[in-house]
Amino acid sequence: MDPVQRVSSREVYRNNWMTVREDAVRRLDGSEGIYAVVDKPTCAIIIPYDGTRFHLVEQFRYPIGLRRWEFPMGSAPDLADVPAPELAARELREETGLLAGSMTDLGVTDVAAGFSSQRGRVFLATDLTQGDTQREVEEQDMRTAWLERDEFEKMIASGDITDAQTLAAYALLLVRERAS
Repeated sequence: MDPVQRVSSREVYRNNWMTVREDAVRRLDGSEGIYAVVDKPTCAIIIPYDGTRFHLVEQFRYPIGLRRWEFPMGSAPDLADVPAPELAARELREETGLLAGSMTDLGVTDVAAGFSSQRGRVFLATDLTQGDTQREVEEQDMRTAWLERDEFEKMIASGDITDAQTLAAYALLLVRERAS
């Protein structure tokens, strides 16, 4: 038995990218409460890597009011459930113009398990060729750069890279590399 049981649920908001619901719940001890849950489809986080450098994107993140460097990532519009490898290839192409000859699945992340059902699939993209970007209107301010691995790690240490999904993806890559 789960420690928290949903008693009822109601959708309180919806747009093309997410829904928000409020669930009435009952805990193990019988006490009642509520959870607000942001439902979003699975996102793909892509680590474009040419053997020495990572390709990152930088964009303005409205909720925090800051520009942030991060790995390319995203989910499908209209709450579509797209197979993760297809989504990863699409997001990589849209944001960077890169096409990957090889896409290796590194694992799963929970995006924000305290309030969101969204999970992420992390992919290592290699054998890269450059094409044209196909950015969405929200991404018009996006910039890209190739960063040497040591520069990337220095940006993490200095607080210039703080995106949780980027950091989690890098951790999965390090674990994979150490296991090899």
